[in-house]
Amino acid sequence: MKELVEKINAKWAVFAENAEKNVAGNKAAGTRARKASLELEKLLKEFRKASVEAVK
Repeated sequence: MKELVEKINAKWAVFAENAEKNVAGNKAAGTRARKASLELEKLLKEFRKASVEAVK
């Protein structure tokens, strides 16, 4: 679970960096931010499953 949280934090950093660049006008960074958001979605779903299993 710790590794999963580390992956989420790393992917969030990538998303945040590219989202900022996109707001500043870099269109390619917007594409990278969208890709990172999709990967984040998958990781967060995995976290939710692992979290529910840990409570059982």
